[in-house]
Amino acid sequence: MPDIRHDAPSGRFSTTVDGELAYLDTRLDGHHLVITHTWVPEVIGGRGIAGGLVRAAFEHARATGLKVRPACSYAAAWIERHPEFSDLLG
Repeated sequence: MPDIRHDAPSGRFSTTVDGELAYLDTRLDGHHLVITHTWVPEVIGGRGIAGGLVRAAFEHARATGLKVRPACSYAAAWIERHPEFSDLLG
């Protein structure tokens, strides 16, 4: 998995693969991390990059004591496949 960076002021988790930027946007709502959008360019799709971004956001939430609201459809589908993170839903 490529290196994923978290820019806390913007709420963005991002990575660059083969020169293409992929990202996941979040916002804070009280003690909730709301995942609002996940974007992976088609040219680098199918490599698990979006899943890696969502996992990074959930791991960040766990480490910082936040609950997660997956408002984007990809993150909502991801959490259904990863029940080990379901305790973070709020």
